[in-house]
Amino acid sequence: MGVGSGRLYAAVAAGGFRRYATYRAATAAGVFTNTVFGLILVYTYLALWEAEPHLGGYDQAQAVTFVWLGQALLSTLAIGGGGFEDELMERIRTGDIAVDLYRPADLQLWWLAADLGRALFQLLGRAVVPFAFGAVFFPVALPREASAWAAFLVAVLLAMVVSFGLRYLVALSAFWLMDGTGVTQMAWLAGFFCSGMLLPLNVFPGALGEVVRALPWSSMLQAPADVLLGEAGAPGTFAFQAGWALALLALGRLVQSAATRRVVVQGG
Repeated sequence: MGVGSGRLYAAVAAGGFRRYATYRAATAAGVFTNTVFGLILVYTYLALWEAEPHLGGYDQAQAVTFVWLGQALLSTLAIGGGGFEDELMERIRTGDIAVDLYRPADLQLWWLAADLGRALFQLLGRAVVPFAFGAVFFPVALPREASAWAAFLVAVLLAMVVSFGLRYLVALSAFWLMDGTGVTQMAWLAGFFCSGMLLPLNVFPGALGEVVRALPWSSMLQAPADVLLGEAGAPGTFAFQAGWALALLALGRLVQSAATRRVVVQGG
């Protein structure tokens, strides 16, 4: 990718950031909602960890921190929707995707850049306030070293790419399905269950725990959380996340190629 292409995708990312920055009322409502749900989950976790201390290897402060990290990253990683996928699926359904394919830009990189811009805004606009609220009013386990925070941010960036890779595959299913609602809802359910949004994946017992921790969704919340909480080493976590990111992007490229051939066959 040349300098010109790099500037193009940087401009697309900046456009994605500015686009979501215009929705100030929606952002404020999202901050309020995340904070309220965070409170509900925190008191549930406090009761659970009081009954089962050190459940999943976390103490109570770590469990509370995990809750607020989840609320901070929910919109950032579009675990429950709200990303680019609905728009892309609609463009596929209406045939407007043909315009995208004629652009002098790579389709996958274009949407990746736009989604990274969206994710960065959500991280700054919706994640900081609920997390800060939780850190002020509840006992949390946060590192003091700047290096730990830097490693956490790298893990979050890799989580953004993994999240995009999963949702890009979901969006591309619209080339074969008349209605992608079912696939989207299944992806949301998998994301909530397998990322750790409901419970930390360390809590899951036996083979089930091993399986969910090996799936790509664990890169989205569990991996960054464990880096911040000091429960996992940064190099190994980065390698795990990067491996899934590359695999999903490569698979998305293959599916995109097949879908593009389908458009040509259909005369689109």
